Amino acid sequence: MSNIKIYISFDFEGLGGICQWDDVTKDNKDYKQKYAVSQLNALLEQLQDHEVVISDSHARGNNIPWEITNDYPNVKLISGGIRKFYMMTGIDESFDRMIFFGYHSGVGEMYSTMDHTYSSSSIHNIWINGKEMSETLINAAYGGIFDVPLAMVVGDDKLKRQLTPYFNKIYYIETKKSLGRYAAQFKPMKILLEEISATTKLMLSKDKEYFEVFRFDKPIEMIVEFSDTSKADMVESMPLIERIDGRKVKLVSDDYKTIFEGLLAITYICSTKS
Repeated sequence: MSNIKIYISFDFEGLGGICQWDDVTKDNKDYKQKYAVSQLNALLEQLQDHEVVISDSHARGNNIPWEITNDYPNVKLISGGIRKFYMMTGIDESFDRMIFFGYHSGVGEMYSTMDHTYSSSSIHNIWINGKEMSETLINAAYGGIFDVPLAMVVGDDKLKRQLTPYFNKIYYIETKKSLGRYAAQFKPMKILLEEISATTKLMLSKDKEYFEVFRFDKPIEMIVEFSDTSKADMVESMPLIERIDGRKVKLVSDDYKTIFEGLLAITYICSTKS
């Protein structure tokens, strides 16, 4: 098998063993970093012959210990924040495929564990071209700028359902059955780790051309609905932003990079309000 260059965007809420914010909050005594590392190890064991970049993209981006690269010297780790392009920092046209690891459903999905899209506190909903968004779709389209396809997703059953209309050829590892915003049913850890390992092998057996590059049709219209009107007050002075009602703003462009950076700027601005 020839060398493959793989971009991994890491999130936390979609992993097995996770169902509460305390589970994914680093300063909390119940922080479950070891669950994330064990599941990530099951993936990386299969990627040792390939070039890998991991973007640690949950919260402050400091969840994956740097020591993991002692075991996997083929891995480069991007950590910390605030940083440009956040969950997709480091992606470019040199990559052969993307893996979204630990991803969760978009905001508003019924019975979905910790559902949100980019901000659990500020953003009530996001639509692009009239379709409700998840972080998976938003980030996959950013990879699409560089013709990099999404090859594999590791997440819960509700995200899998959300993605079905958009992808025919991704490999999906279902980590849990979400039962509510703070509840889930977990399969035995040993079984999940075996599924991650086996599915990764299958994913690697496919050429880049097998997978689909995800893009939005132009012109691209993004509407962001906030949790309250003050958030819209804060961002409506941004260039290209149009205020369309009390809690919604709109951004339209033929350039998806403009849409993506606009969303990140909105998220960062709203995070400054207590």
